[in-house]
Formats: sequence, structure tokens, C-alpha cells
Amino acid sequence: MSTLPACPKCNSEYAYEDGALLICPECAHEWSQESEPEISEDVVLDANGNALTDGDTVSVIKDLKVKGTSSVVKVGTKVKNIRLVDGDHDIDCKIDGIGAMKLKSQFVKKV
Repeated sequence: MSTLPACPKCNSEYAYEDGALLICPECAHEWSQESEPEISEDVVLDANGNALTDGDTVSVIKDLKVKGTSSVVKVGTKVKNIRLVDGDHDIDCKIDGIGAMKLKSQFVKKV
């Protein structure tokens, strides 16, 4: 009986085969058995799938309510010199007229 390798992403031992791919039921990671496990850095992607880096300029694609105030960050607001951080809100920035904020990358696009 052959043993399947553990998931390279979460190290779960419950991986199963689906055709040519191996699938982890715990984190839904898919990988090929022939390829070596990839060690990838956490890449932050914008709404269009472009990779973001520190210092980029992004544009907001959706009106965002600012928690705790009646302010709104409008669609099309450009945010310069972003900083990427770990966590749910993965962009730290300063928005003119509002101040320091944390944004989710899914609500911005790279300019």
C-alpha cells in the first residue's frame, strides 16, 4: 500500500488523490505528486490578480465605510506608498483626509 505525502501547505496527513493531483481536505491545497513541494512566499494580490509590493500605488475599487465614523473612502481614491503586513487587512496606508488605515487587498487594484 502506497502512502501519500503530507500537505506541503498545512502538513495535514489526510491528503487524497484525484486524478493526477493530490488534494488536502483541510486547507483545499492542490499539488502534483510528481513536482516537489513548492516553498512559496506569501504574495499579496490585488482584485485583478496583480502582485503588490511595498511602496506601490493602488486605487480603491469599491466604496468603503470607515469603521467608527461616518466617513467613506470613495471608489477611485488613489493610495500611495502602501505597506504590506500580515493579517486579514493586509495593507497599511495613509489616505488623505482620513488618515492611517488598514485595507484588504481584494478591494484595491494596482495603478
